[in-house]
Amino acid sequence: MSIEFEKIFENDVLSKRERVERILNHQPVDRAALHEQLSYNPGVISLYTGKRFEGFNYTVEDVGKVIRKTVDSCFPPRAPIGINSVTDEYGFIFQNDNWTSWHVSRPFNDVEGAREYLVRRTKKEYGVKAIFNADRARNNYREYMLGLQKLVGETVIIDYSIGTGFCSVFAGMGLELFTYFYIDHPDVMTEFMEISTDNAVRKVHAVADINLSPVVLIAEDFSTKQGPIFSPEFLYKYHYPYVKRLAEAWKSHGIKVIYHSDGNYKKAIPDLIACGVDGFYCLEPNCGMDIVELKKTWPEMVWAGGIDGVELMERGMPEEVKKEVRRHITETDVLNTGGMLVATSSEVNPPIKPENFKAMVDAVGEIINPDLRRFIT
Repeated sequence: MSIEFEKIFENDVLSKRERVERILNHQPVDRAALHEQLSYNPGVISLYTGKRFEGFNYTVEDVGKVIRKTVDSCFPPRAPIGINSVTDEYGFIFQNDNWTSWHVSRPFNDVEGAREYLVRRTKKEYGVKAIFNADRARNNYREYMLGLQKLVGETVIIDYSIGTGFCSVFAGMGLELFTYFYIDHPDVMTEFMEISTDNAVRKVHAVADINLSPVVLIAEDFSTKQGPIFSPEFLYKYHYPYVKRLAEAWKSHGIKVIYHSDGNYKKAIPDLIACGVDGFYCLEPNCGMDIVELKKTWPEMVWAGGIDGVELMERGMPEEVKKEVRRHITETDVLNTGGMLVATSSEVNPPIKPENFKAMVDAVGEIINPDLRRFIT
């Protein structure tokens, strides 16, 4: 065990990495682990840096300082993205709003245009396959991760930069147009998923390094509040096989895999478990995803992101936040069984009250494992 390490609380016994690894491996911990994306809330960044900001004029270095002080693991920090419009290589126009962005327009408006767009993307992906350089990919990824690590100190980085491409297709086309597209051109969708996932798996085998991080995220969104957008038959064909291939690639290097979707994807959890993922992130209570219930139902999985990021973190009071954090820690028995990371269900977005984020952090530090001797060597 580390002798000197970066502490969030004075009575921390484990280092951040040790704590996160024990959580991932369902082992006892000295306290619950905190996870977040902290790049988007000027008030939180001001609170922990002591600086005053006008809007979003903070830096990624400021974000890194807050991460060091408040969480055990984080998503990659980023600076505000500005408020300009951006056009990508395919002609999609996006509008930035400092912390988020959205489609303004797409370069097609019918099924044939959608098909031509995905054919172009597929050809590009195929070209990437032909010129792939494993050494270059490895060096670039290592430089990327080590650069982030300098910003966040000893905090574990959960990267999500490698995916199958699934979500980006229907998000780009829009659901209505995508529905007509895949009915008319299933072969085009299948070819894209095969080539895109081949490239993702190839990259994983080139860059995977457990020394950089013990865990990654596969990020997809395929659910509403009511349940999955797509039928089981569709997911069995276009999603699950590719998640399985990507998860297996990471896991062959000893790296744990957390799966992400917004919404209520409870019906899909058994199928996603069958894909080989180790856990799930973004559990929205208002969508029926209660972290205590989920951990009790599937105790072998890791669960993260269950503190309601809207009704509670935006509109609640600090003591209400603390009460919910205490419920998660005590009722999941995380101190003895691991398998749970304390985090919001929405990331720390701008509407979240800084005092509520602080309450979440402080509540974690107030509940420690009474048998700390087991962690002292």
